[in-house]
Amino acid sequence: MTQTEEHATSEGLVWLNGEFMDFASAKVSIDDRGFQFGDGVYEVVRVYDGRPFALEPHLARLRQSLREIELDIPLSDAELAETARELIRRSGLREAEYYLQITRGVARRYHLFPVGVPPTIVMTVRPVRPVPLEWRERGIAVKTFPDERWGRCDIKSINLLPNVLAKERAHRVGAQEALLVRQGIVTEGTSSNFFFFNEGALVTPLLGPHILPGVTRNLVLQLAQQHGLHTIERNATLDEFKAASEVFLSSTMMEMLAVVKIDDEPIGDGQPGPIFRQLYAAYQATVRSSE
Repeated sequence: MTQTEEHATSEGLVWLNGEFMDFASAKVSIDDRGFQFGDGVYEVVRVYDGRPFALEPHLARLRQSLREIELDIPLSDAELAETARELIRRSGLREAEYYLQITRGVARRYHLFPVGVPPTIVMTVRPVRPVPLEWRERGIAVKTFPDERWGRCDIKSINLLPNVLAKERAHRVGAQEALLVRQGIVTEGTSSNFFFFNEGALVTPLLGPHILPGVTRNLVLQLAQQHGLHTIERNATLDEFKAASEVFLSSTMMEMLAVVKIDDEPIGDGQPGPIFRQLYAAYQATVRSSE
């Protein structure tokens, strides 16, 4: 076992600014701009059987977020991918969550960008938190809340306080996710994209500044098209979602989940529907084929 591999535990492993370490050893300065301003971006990747799934599109989205906040980093996508795979290998974890966060670095608190400051780059890998089997088999309930987030939700920023508040409030009323609504139009969940199926078409909200371009969202659309489903990306109202025969969500960690209630109102017959089951089976097959 090498010096860095001895840090690996069943709890996971950290790579921080070029060094492998355990979570107890990983420290970031209180002057880090991620802590002071939320000045950073992140990605989360599901690891199946020791392999990060869809790592390249996640890194492409990360690069786009970095461009939008005008943050340059010294590592290429290939170097980030190589380090991610090495971290996962050293951790020994087969089913895991890989997290990558990049901030503008450490500098005395001041709103203007610091000059000549290296970014803080941290990667972690931890055991996966499995979705409860009941959610997968019976579907979940969601609760709607006003979308109070900032105007650039297409940037995967670490500024997630409105998401946290909505998710917590949904949890307190027995829902598993919050569905965010802006002026009557559904945007997305706190950590998920939403779809509904009605009258032969699969509909998902149109991409734009109020919606994160989900990697799993894109895969679901591709799978739907491969299975002959008509897909539409457009703005849709909450009433349309509630009247649909099926609703489901997608995310990296939850994969896909059927939504059987919105604001305590049943969707369709209140059970996961055939379109969801077809697409989730196709998703699982895609994961297996990538291993």
